[in-house]
Amino acid sequence: MKISPLAPKSFPILPEIDGVKCHVAKAHYKEWDRCDLTYINFSPNTAVAGVLTKSKCASPEVMMCRKYLQHGTARALIVNAGNSNAFTGNKGQEAVDYIVNRVSKHINCNPNEVFVSSTGVIGVPLPIDKADHGLSKVFDAPAAHWQDTAAAICTTDTFPKGTSATAIVDGKKINIVAIIKGSGMIAPDMATMLGYIFTDALIDAKFLQEMLERANNNSFSCITVDSDTSTSDTVLAFATGKVQNTPLASFDDSGADAFFAALSQVCTDMAHMVVKDGEGASKFIEVNVNGAISDESAHIIAKSVANSPLVKTAIAGEDANWGRVVMAVGKAGETAERDLLQIGFGNYIVAKDGAAIEGFNETPVTEYLKSDHIEININIGLGEGISTVWTCDLTHDYITINADYRS
Repeated sequence: MKISPLAPKSFPILPEIDGVKCHVAKAHYKEWDRCDLTYINFSPNTAVAGVLTKSKCASPEVMMCRKYLQHGTARALIVNAGNSNAFTGNKGQEAVDYIVNRVSKHINCNPNEVFVSSTGVIGVPLPIDKADHGLSKVFDAPAAHWQDTAAAICTTDTFPKGTSATAIVDGKKINIVAIIKGSGMIAPDMATMLGYIFTDALIDAKFLQEMLERANNNSFSCITVDSDTSTSDTVLAFATGKVQNTPLASFDDSGADAFFAALSQVCTDMAHMVVKDGEGASKFIEVNVNGAISDESAHIIAKSVANSPLVKTAIAGEDANWGRVVMAVGKAGETAERDLLQIGFGNYIVAKDGAAIEGFNETPVTEYLKSDHIEININIGLGEGISTVWTCDLTHDYITINADYRS
């Protein structure tokens, strides 16, 4: 598999999180010779929060996570790669029930403390025999490093994704580590693909949920690769409390702002990595909209531009076709006036006041579009609303990857 040209040079060195133990094994959910089953064990009283897909065809794993999140504690996480187990009826539910019950008995915890995620092909029930065999192997597997854990949750990803951040809370150093998988079927209506955040901070589950939702709004919910929202999108955050700081329960607590800043950073880092590994991607695109009538309106416009196949293919071809950006703004259905609109690529303004810049020299813009990080800047000229959405270009490789996805 060709690694994305936007991939980092190496996997980062990530700290261990006290109270978190990772294990991986081969369940062979697909015909591949790689680890595709992840088991993560948490110390007792680990708090959990999550954001989940709003797809009306969500997998049984998502439905169960949504239910179990109400209890606020976690002891284990199971991630199956290669089979999403979505749209699989009773057989799919039976597979998840089997996994949850077996794991809960193995570590002697309540079933509602076991969280399960699956990713891969839609419409094929998760084979219980493979799950059973895989669990037997992963329970006895040695502890896995973060890089191996991040690799085991991947499907069409070209590189494992991980990041970390620190914060000082109550005079103590707090660590946050995050891993994520995602490359295609990404236009999250909540979060993105499968992402997991681990911290040793002591924090109330309801407050962790509040912070994760806020961080999601400015990270995962601001990315798109192909305008498609997955049936399985899940981001879960686990806090073991092992640092034993004074518990965080609200933004009024000392250190809460620092923790939230670190949490927001890892969420943004992960979101960017998913876009940079977008299927077939060769360019990272930042769409900035300002001057809209509201932030919400700016966000809708930015997503319209970021999701446009014509805009994305123009960037792939390094073509400064600002008319396609105008088209995408106009189709968004939000308030806009042609003669107030301004379009720019990077620092180059190419159109304003309803027309191209007189005497516009396209040569430097074309040169700018050869870079692998492109900014599309749009001023609506009507208000104070702003938004940024991140996406990637659309190349021939995207078609190749998805035409062969099930084979």
